[in-house]
Amino acid sequence: MIYLEKNIDLVAIGHALVDIRIVVDRFPHPDEESNVVKQSWGSGGSAVNVAIAGKKLGLSTAIIAKIGYDSFGRIVVEDLLKENVDISGLRVSFSQTGFTIVVIDSNGNIMMYGYKGAAEELEPDNLSEYVISRSRWMHIASLRLDTTLRALELAKKHGVKTSWDPGRVLSQRPWNELKEIISRVDVVLANENEYRNMMGEQDYRVGARKVLESGAKIAVVKRGERGVYVKTEDLEEEIPAYLVKEVVDTTGAGDAFAAGFIAGMLRNYNIKKAIAYANAVAALKITKLGSHEVPLHRDVINFLWEAETRV
Repeated sequence: MIYLEKNIDLVAIGHALVDIRIVVDRFPHPDEESNVVKQSWGSGGSAVNVAIAGKKLGLSTAIIAKIGYDSFGRIVVEDLLKENVDISGLRVSFSQTGFTIVVIDSNGNIMMYGYKGAAEELEPDNLSEYVISRSRWMHIASLRLDTTLRALELAKKHGVKTSWDPGRVLSQRPWNELKEIISRVDVVLANENEYRNMMGEQDYRVGARKVLESGAKIAVVKRGERGVYVKTEDLEEEIPAYLVKEVVDTTGAGDAFAAGFIAGMLRNYNIKKAIAYANAVAALKITKLGSHEVPLHRDVINFLWEAETRV
């Protein structure tokens, strides 16, 4: 089989869902009612979020995921097409498109109720080798293990850089299963809790060291407002987050960070600069409602310039 040049910067593989976002004044207790301040609907899931965020940051992006043949599936397709994301790797099932109910309080805290539906049906044979072969970077998030391993095989075959975010659920899988994935990826992007789940270690720095010992080249620990810890063979550093005046919605902040980091690496930034850029992307995203409210590249650069000026 003959493959074309690498004309896709980033392919995101994982869940394609619909987010039902509800903003309340406070989280209610059982048998209580809370006032809904605002609500919105739109596509979500890590693969969709990263693909759209990468596009807004100036990358050419594609997605490989599975949706249902239903109205929620159409929402996903319409949003991806609107952002000019390549959807040739999108697969359709007769199962229901997954969705997430995201409840956000007045302080920007979130509660989530998830139904994965068709998203979990993306099987190894559903992967588009054609799309992967044309990509420079592949990001996998919250994807079942058998499909993840097959995607990594294809990435290695075609010389594609890889990053992996296990997500909340998969991070709790047995270590021997996760280690098989970590041994094959270039970058592990996970938050503190996910590192604890994966490694059984309270100290995320110990977890990051175990990631490198298992074969990954870069271990990134997302620590929210406390910033990011990064470890490689030659680098170990805590990189502070950028604080914002008002936190509106943290949904998708981790995906925004991932897209920012990948965009920085593809632009040949060094690792520290790529993380600073990603921190700025995430900071700007959480000031707006919606998982796709990611800034444009020029807005990130302006934000970073203003931050340096203030210092």
